[in-house]
Amino acid sequence: MGKYFGTDGFRGEANVTLTVDHAFKVGRFLGWFYGKNHEDGKSKVVIGKDTRRSSYMFEYALVAGLTASGADVYLLHVTTTPSVSYVARTEDFDCGIMISASHNPFYDNGIKLINDRGEKMREDVIGEIEKYLDGDLGEIPYATKENIGRTVDYVAGRNRYMGYLMSLAIHSFKDKRIGLDAANGSAWTLAKAVFDALGAKTYVINANPDGTNINTNCGSTHIEGLQELVRREHLDAGFAFDGDADRCLCVDENGEIISGDHILYIYGCYMKEQGALEGNKVVTTVMSNFGLYKAFDAVGIEYEKTAVGDKYVYENMLQNGYRLGGEQSGHIIFSKYATTGDGIITALKMMEVMIAKNKTLSELAAPFAVYPQVLKNIKVTNKTEAQNDKEVKAAVEEVAKMLGEDGRILVRESGTEPLVRVMVEANSLDLCEKLVDKVIDVIKARGYAI
Repeated sequence: MGKYFGTDGFRGEANVTLTVDHAFKVGRFLGWFYGKNHEDGKSKVVIGKDTRRSSYMFEYALVAGLTASGADVYLLHVTTTPSVSYVARTEDFDCGIMISASHNPFYDNGIKLINDRGEKMREDVIGEIEKYLDGDLGEIPYATKENIGRTVDYVAGRNRYMGYLMSLAIHSFKDKRIGLDAANGSAWTLAKAVFDALGAKTYVINANPDGTNINTNCGSTHIEGLQELVRREHLDAGFAFDGDADRCLCVDENGEIISGDHILYIYGCYMKEQGALEGNKVVTTVMSNFGLYKAFDAVGIEYEKTAVGDKYVYENMLQNGYRLGGEQSGHIIFSKYATTGDGIITALKMMEVMIAKNKTLSELAAPFAVYPQVLKNIKVTNKTEAQNDKEVKAAVEEVAKMLGEDGRILVRESGTEPLVRVMVEANSLDLCEKLVDKVIDVIKARGYAI
């Protein structure tokens, strides 16, 4: 991770850590950088945004920077991150930009950069942007006269993306009663339009964005409202998205949560049955529940484990040709259909399995027994020293030995805070608590705790 850009773009509080000046300069650099690849100096960039009040401000700043450097900018307006990825890779754009802070509160925002293949932008390009932001690259020339870029209203691109989503459904959703939680974000019109077109009877909540209510007690990070809706209306299933709709969590017909790990299990089994599970592997992260691996073992599905972050999941999938991967949080990648997580595609794929197998989500998820998990953070003076301390490592090894094949321990450092995270999964919550505290007590005894 760089000074400004993390694993999911440049994110921070609007006009505090991420300012309009930053956005203008990012636009200036990208317009100039990609313009060098064209004889006339004109690159093509597509931009989407979520419903935050500051998204319009950042959109205008990016457009000003891009056009000042000679780029032509196509505006999708309020749309999802995966739609920007889709349009960038299918319609001859040099790059795409999504203005969103995903599941963060409304006062945060972010700039996500997408390459011409619909993937996250290369690290070397990000590095050059950061140099420019710090003034280390000198001046970039302004475009003049007829070389100044133009802005194009491009709602048509978003509509083509919606058509693509509808084309992925192989069954009608007629007679299915479905709840949708749009998180007052990017999916607020798209998800309902797609499910309605496919024949579902939709019940939609949190689809009234006002610029300040995105993710507020709603969406995939606050799924209680959708659970209540599914139970009250006796729906077949519910799907909750995050602010930019690249994530989706599900609610079964009983109102119980179907996590990203459940989704990987359900669709992984379905793909294996169809002979479509490339390499017989699903890509997970180290934070996936231990029960997922037990469930995969039971049906003969193998798995990879990456660092936390959809970026690392996708890199593993791309390198090895795997078709399915994702995170417990609901960021699921179906590489045959998209180069990034797509919440609406995830919902469509869950519907496909339900209809094809004529089973409810609870029935499909039943063989996967979630293991109790306890995760505690401890603030430390030095994350690396605390993890590598001989006595701390010995305590971790002792816990791992005690758990054997009936659980696991994971100790890792926070990427953004002076914290060590200690997580234990076992067959009882009390045992998890006891073993986590055992390791934390050693960290404290060794003098690392703040």
